[in-house]
Formats: sequence, structure tokens, C-alpha cells
Amino acid sequence: MWTFIKDQILGMKRLNTIIGKLLLTAGLDTDSRIGGSIQFFIYDTIKITVLLCVLIFLISYIQSFFPPERSRKIMGRFHGIGANIIGALLGTVTPFCSCSSIPIFMGFTSAGLPLGVTFSFLISSPMVDLGSLVLLITIFGVKIAVAYVVLGLVIAVLGGH
Repeated sequence: MWTFIKDQILGMKRLNTIIGKLLLTAGLDTDSRIGGSIQFFIYDTIKITVLLCVLIFLISYIQSFFPPERSRKIMGRFHGIGANIIGALLGTVTPFCSCSSIPIFMGFTSAGLPLGVTFSFLISSPMVDLGSLVLLITIFGVKIAVAYVVLGLVIAVLGGH
């Protein structure tokens, strides 16, 4: 089941086959360097565009459940290393880019949240997000993606502690 999801849904192997057939129909040999390069370019452009559009939609939907005020309330309940872990995890599920993380960071510090917790949030927010997770799974596989997320969370927690 996972192989089907990875290959056909995330990897879009069927799309690659269709593009190859269209290029062959157009008279371009996909086994040549130029033909293979054109097939790869068209395939990857379409695949990345579709994945990013779907991810942006999903991330925006998830983000609607975690506005900055709600994140501030959640992070204000915890203390110590647990607070840093919660800050890093919230940074992961609240998909803010670095340009919006900094104003949120400033709002958290002005609201009186501990600086370490807000640093954990600030580090993990642009570094470990759902978009990068899905793209890493597609390109490198589950093991590398999970290792990246775990390492990113550890760096965020240590950076805030």
C-alpha cells in the first residue's frame, strides 16, 4: 500500500509514463540525453507544481486551526524542557515561513513567553514543516524524512534551551 502511495500519488510515476509517450509521439527519443532531459524537466515541473499547490492548500487549512493567539495560549501552559519541546512541535505544525515567524516570535516575546520556548518555535517553524516532510518522503524516502524531522526538532529544542 505504501509503495503505491509513494510511487503513484506522491511520485506520480504514471505522469512520467504519459509524458514519455507524448514525447515519443512527438518524435523525440526519451532514451537520448536531450529527450530524457526534456522528459525529466516537464515531469518534475508538473510534479513539483502539483505537490506545492496541494501542500499550500493543506498547510493553509491546518494553519487556520493554529492562529498565533492559540499557539501562544498552548505554549504558555508549559515550563522547562517540556515547553521547549511543545514550542518546537508547534513550530512544526504551524506552517509559518521565516518571514512570518519573526513577527510571531516578536509577539510571543512581547506576550511574556519565555525566550527559550519562542526560540524553539522560531527554529523549528521554517525548518521542519509539513511541506518539506512530504517533499523529502517523495524524493529520499521515509527514513531520511523522519531523520530530518527528528534532527530538526532536536536542534530546535537544544537551540531554545
